[in-house]
Amino acid sequence: MDSKKIKTRFPPSPTGVLHIGSVRTALFNYLFAKQNGGEFVLRIEDTDTERSKKEFEEDIKNGLAWLGMEWDEFYRQSERVSIYRKYIEKLIEEGKAYESKEEKGERDSVIRLKNPGKEVVFEDIIRGEIKFDTTELGDFVIAKDTEKALYHLAVVIDDFEMDITHVIRGEDHISNTPRQILIQEALGFPVPQYAHMPLILGEDKSKLSKRHGATSVNEYREMGYLPEAVINFVAFLGWNPGTEKEIYTIDELLKDFSLEKIQKSGAVFNIKKLNWINTEHLTQKTTEELGEITSDYMPSKDIDMSLWNKIIKLFVDDKRIEKLSDIEKMLEVGELDYFFNQPKIEASKLNWKNEKDINNTKENLETLVKLLDEMGESDFASENIKNKIWDYTEDRGRGNVLWPFRVALTGLDKSPDPFSISEILGKQKTIERLKNAIDQIK
Repeated sequence: MDSKKIKTRFPPSPTGVLHIGSVRTALFNYLFAKQNGGEFVLRIEDTDTERSKKEFEEDIKNGLAWLGMEWDEFYRQSERVSIYRKYIEKLIEEGKAYESKEEKGERDSVIRLKNPGKEVVFEDIIRGEIKFDTTELGDFVIAKDTEKALYHLAVVIDDFEMDITHVIRGEDHISNTPRQILIQEALGFPVPQYAHMPLILGEDKSKLSKRHGATSVNEYREMGYLPEAVINFVAFLGWNPGTEKEIYTIDELLKDFSLEKIQKSGAVFNIKKLNWINTEHLTQKTTEELGEITSDYMPSKDIDMSLWNKIIKLFVDDKRIEKLSDIEKMLEVGELDYFFNQPKIEASKLNWKNEKDINNTKENLETLVKLLDEMGESDFASENIKNKIWDYTEDRGRGNVLWPFRVALTGLDKSPDPFSISEILGKQKTIERLKNAIDQIK
């Protein structure tokens, strides 16, 4: 195996949608193959004809493509029946498997492997040496007949025919390994290197399931998570680089990932961690990139694109957007309305909690108008606005100045800072809104 090109496989069954656990299996196989100049195989294990559906296969392929995991080779087990038949007949001819007449009530006959009842020992890259006494397995079934190979046999044949060197999969497959090694030995196949990953657990430490929240990759896509954030998050489910670094691009993962650093204990799925990682990836986007990926959320096609881009960038940098679907909720509650329409201002709301005299608030707003009016339109940027009014703000009290400034611009108690909002609105609209607030006090 050491002299062969490294080749890994991701073998999902198209009996359901692509979920987070499967994505981790695919990702670790993809990373290991690519960082070693190898190949990554997608193999659809669709021999369960009753439960396998084309739409599930498409969901799997679309999910992997969205996440950026392109495969080098593609296979369907349902198209490989003649290959399996050849090996089943070979095992029977060599006396290593036989047709077994079953007891009444079961199938008439099945094909069983002759089990030598030996101890199977293999070295797992993650878990070290693992031993199994296979005596208790007996002569186990490997096919229903020569046309219908069962899971263990089909997997062994496929891995050999596809030159798979490393089998990286969940720890729930450890018990499958001795059967598969016995089949490999009966067929004279080399044994691939195994690496069994820990299970993904919910926050209550039970096996991850639907009750812990969304598990389908497509659900996360619809909620507005970035594919690079999902990849980053999934990579840390059972793996850690051993440093403080937590935000990774796919290229950085290809550089730092290693099977040896995969932990043995269960990996806990934490949605808050995913939200944090997604937020961090969003902040790394440029204004134009954010505008492009959020354009479908625009409340109207009449909105100027450059204005929309600036608004989204402001809320992303302010860490107010964890995932893109948050924009929908913000629009629903009117949190962005003040960028497109002048807000309604209540005079009583303009007073900061420590300011008792409304006339002092009026004076502060009038001074803001005077100071901002002195600025040129081209200099009307967030940092310049802050510098222009800061001495006055410090003298009069930050809350006494900045609170009515914010409310005059937005009509809201909570929003990004008024300097950034002013830059987006522009000098003219900012002064108009300050004057409108002054009028409400009058």
